[in-house]
Amino acid sequence: MHTVCNEQNNIANVPEMVDIQTTYGGGRFEQIGSYSRGKRVGPFVFIAGTTAIEPSGKLHAPNDAYAQTIYAFARVEKALSELGAAMTDVVRTRMYFSDMAAAGDAIRAHGEIFKGIDPVTTGCEVGLTTPGMMVEVEADAVIASRV
Repeated sequence: MHTVCNEQNNIANVPEMVDIQTTYGGGRFEQIGSYSRGKRVGPFVFIAGTTAIEPSGKLHAPNDAYAQTIYAFARVEKALSELGAAMTDVVRTRMYFSDMAAAGDAIRAHGEIFKGIDPVTTGCEVGLTTPGMMVEVEADAVIASRV
């Protein structure tokens, strides 16, 4: 279940109201952990760490960093869309790898997805939560027409 909520918040030292939208992806930890899949604050959009977990709860393409990266960024694209943004608005990505030896496959997928967009990116090795999970991604976007 995906939900988008709109809120009007007055952020400190900002004289006007700022529109905030939130989207939820239905992940099992969202309610427990009090977090959302994505948040839009004015023209700025932030998408939380996203993995290749399918709606069934199964890991998509275990041990395949390329396929998992494609799948995870498709989930990111859906969240961006729900918040009025697109992949062309992405300015920063972060990629977390369970094994740096597989990072090349994830970087290749990133290059295909963001060809001509060229967001800044960071990658690092971390421990991920599910055996066979190779990558987790995040994205930040700026909707230029709103700046």
